[in-house]
Amino acid sequence: MDDRSYSYDPVGAGAPVNQQAYRMEAGQLWRQYVIAAVANIAVASTGYSMGWTSPVNVKLNNTEESPLPHPITTDQGAWVGSLLTVGAIFGPFIGGLAASKIGRKWGLLSSAIPLFLGWILVAAATNIGLIYGGRICWGVAVGMIFAISPMYCAEIATDESRGALGSFLQSFITVGFLLVYGIGPFVSYSVVAYVGVIFVGVFAIGFFFMPETPTYHLTKNNREAAGECLATIRGRSLAAVQPELDKLEAEVKAAQAKTATIADVFRGGNFKAFYISCALVFFQQFSGINAVLFYMTDIFQAAGSSLDSSIATIIIGAVQLIASCITPFVVDRLGRRILLLISSCGTAIGLGLLGMYFMLAASDNPVVEKLGFLPILSLVVFIVTYCWGLGPLPWAVMSELLPIEVKAIASPIATAFCWLLSFLITRYFSTIAEAVGMFTAFWIFGICCVCAFFFTLFLVPETKGKSFTEIQDMLAGRSSKLEKA
Repeated sequence: MDDRSYSYDPVGAGAPVNQQAYRMEAGQLWRQYVIAAVANIAVASTGYSMGWTSPVNVKLNNTEESPLPHPITTDQGAWVGSLLTVGAIFGPFIGGLAASKIGRKWGLLSSAIPLFLGWILVAAATNIGLIYGGRICWGVAVGMIFAISPMYCAEIATDESRGALGSFLQSFITVGFLLVYGIGPFVSYSVVAYVGVIFVGVFAIGFFFMPETPTYHLTKNNREAAGECLATIRGRSLAAVQPELDKLEAEVKAAQAKTATIADVFRGGNFKAFYISCALVFFQQFSGINAVLFYMTDIFQAAGSSLDSSIATIIIGAVQLIASCITPFVVDRLGRRILLLISSCGTAIGLGLLGMYFMLAASDNPVVEKLGFLPILSLVVFIVTYCWGLGPLPWAVMSELLPIEVKAIASPIATAFCWLLSFLITRYFSTIAEAVGMFTAFWIFGICCVCAFFFTLFLVPETKGKSFTEIQDMLAGRSSKLEKA
């Protein structure tokens, strides 16, 4: 008898198996990336919906292209832009409930319903009320997807690839933005809507064939389904995933031993995870990303650019996409904190320069003529560094920090908080900018980015390569009892 480790087949056949051979079984890492990519087609669809106003607002002000009998007013345009965020405030609670009751997969798949409904209302719109209704439906879907998608990706990922999969959200949302920026100005109002319907259909059909997360099956005490699911995701045999399944089951059982209520969110390590998550989404929104994108045309005009505004928007969309695609490749090497620090520093610099330019322009300073390049440079610096950290990582960090037992309660609250902030900024930024000056508004956002830098430096823990149990031990201030897998 040699010294290799033998035991019995975990599926119950009773035959001795070589556990060491199973542990050395190579798996297929690409599977979890493909599954996460298919799940994030929903995110890309929301990006298409969110960016819809950029090319379509022009059409709604042109009676020849608009489905409405009259051009929309400035106030109606503001509501069309902001009502999506109103729906998104309520969507996370629907998504959180669906994720815990019917599963992460079916909860995410059900977000296609309000997306489809929204596109039907928008495509059939003959009055502004139908467009309002469609935007609210999209918002509900956005809230659901932003609550469930990071959860789904975190639960199918290995510890080493969790950061990359978590940052898919920002990459895929920019795909949606770029698509609507690219086709919107050059096709009719109806064609934009039809492409949106097709986009949702591609997600619904593709994701239907994807697996549920092992964690959800274990919360329902279905170890067999969890094992089969994990084997599919890892591309390994059922026996080979047993050590990981055992570890995951122990984590889930430990979480289930605690009956989570809203009060539990505000206790101990749970509260630390919660306030860090809320602070990161606060800094994400108060980096001013929505305001900067809203005033993008004005910024190009201020620079004296001869580029058509629709072409300029496509270029910025491409810059967003390229910058967002960098994060998945480096986040699990560099870590979350260093990217958040670089991002908050870069966005602060971009906003500071942007504010300085608009201040000089407002005072008719002659030096402005020599700084025509500055608005575009500032905009590129801001968007690139935002896409490296403040854009994707608050969602990834939230999915890692919140423990299983409170995730279904805390994640929707934090996500709804994010969209409430987004609504306030989208709806009232122009009013505030007129009152205090656009440069002052940009500087306020810049100060928030500086605060984000120091908050990350002193309070955000590094989660790179750590298991969920190790992260919870770190938040609670105790040494982890589990070794890394």
